[in-house]
Amino acid sequence: MTATTPPGPPSNLPSGAPVGPPTDLPPPPGASTPAPAPEPGKRGRRAAPARTFTPFAEPTRRVGGGWIALFATAWLGIWMAQLTPIQLLLPLQVDFLLKPTDWTESVVAFGIISGIAGACALIAYPLTGALSDRTTSRYGRRRPWILAGTVVFAVALVLLGLQTSIVGVGIFWSIALIGFCMLTAALTATISDQVPVGQRGIVSGWVSAPQAIGTVLGILLVTIVLTSIPGYPLMALLLIVLVLPFLLVVPDEVLPKVLRPPFTLSALVRGFWVNPAKHPDFGWTLVSRILVNIGNALGTTLLLYFIMFGLGREETAQDDLLSLTVVYLLFFILSAVGFGKLSDVIGKRKPFVYIAAYLQGLAALLIAFVPDLTITFIAGALLGIGYGCFMAVDQALATQVLPNSHTRGKDLGIMNIATTVPQAVSPLLGAFIVAYLGGFTGLFVVSAVAAAVGGLAILPVKGVK
Repeated sequence: MTATTPPGPPSNLPSGAPVGPPTDLPPPPGASTPAPAPEPGKRGRRAAPARTFTPFAEPTRRVGGGWIALFATAWLGIWMAQLTPIQLLLPLQVDFLLKPTDWTESVVAFGIISGIAGACALIAYPLTGALSDRTTSRYGRRRPWILAGTVVFAVALVLLGLQTSIVGVGIFWSIALIGFCMLTAALTATISDQVPVGQRGIVSGWVSAPQAIGTVLGILLVTIVLTSIPGYPLMALLLIVLVLPFLLVVPDEVLPKVLRPPFTLSALVRGFWVNPAKHPDFGWTLVSRILVNIGNALGTTLLLYFIMFGLGREETAQDDLLSLTVVYLLFFILSAVGFGKLSDVIGKRKPFVYIAAYLQGLAALLIAFVPDLTITFIAGALLGIGYGCFMAVDQALATQVLPNSHTRGKDLGIMNIATTVPQAVSPLLGAFIVAYLGGFTGLFVVSAVAAAVGGLAILPVKGVK
């Protein structure tokens, strides 16, 4: 890896011309500002300070296709490494170690493990995001954390595969998720750091589309293509191979030490709280994201069990789920990329988020009240369209409601909690609803209500159309 330094002035500029965009933003609270030098030959008078580049400026230069391709490739590796364990490897490992007499025992055990890991994510996301905001490494603010997160994530996955107890599985999955948070908090912040507002829909679509591709590709690689390689080490290897090109090729602006605020633990802790009264757009976007992701997670996490016991298709359940997943993910990918780009073109985000949430609610209600395999496939297509659109456009919207350009990493880390934690707690919550609150019908009704209320929560946002 080579150091990245700010580029010098272009050769066609006159000597002394200012480099980079104007520095109109104030320094972060507590940061020292160098005093301007006095004019030659004049005592007591000081010249106006030179206008220099700041990493906190809003980006205006469009990113190219190469940047987007490397960004999408990195996310493909990340999503495979996170979702293949959630969808396949962890449930099989828990089931093997637990040897349950009833399917709910495995679901509850898996839910407890996921819930503990989710609690770790609650801390890891904003903490590592905040630390990346103030990192002054010569390699940039985000790249050290992308590297560290990748290493922690990959090593934890390898060790996870060696565990022979439920406690060990819980510990190392939690460590793996901490690495995931370190990595994705920094990588998500590069959107706000380097991508102009007019491109954030399509770029965010390439965060979401690899999620769908990675889910299917990871399961296929583990179960069919590369069966001779254990699943966890394979995911760890692919994570490193696919993240490394972005890490090595894409530059990252260095934060001058003079712009870094003094570090205090109390200031760091206070930074985790974003006052919704002062920043209502951020608050409403966070609430909307939490509810819609809970709705989606409840509607998808227990689909295998729904096909087996809700539709009575135990013998063909795995094949049915694979076909349903392909339908869902096909529409998810097309929706994420297509509607992400469309939201850039027309310059609006809220209508897409609102409609996407209600499509997910409609899909859940169809499954709840018409328990038929054909209807389930139709609902899967609607769910893919809705969630694909939501993930792309809502991510772009989130980058436009951040309270402070100096704390992008921390604030996006808080936003990312709303995606990761619902995935972590939904298996346990879903099992509870199925067991005690109305079976699978109750599960999908709750899913629909959560998505619908999440759609309503985006309406009070004022700063974004």
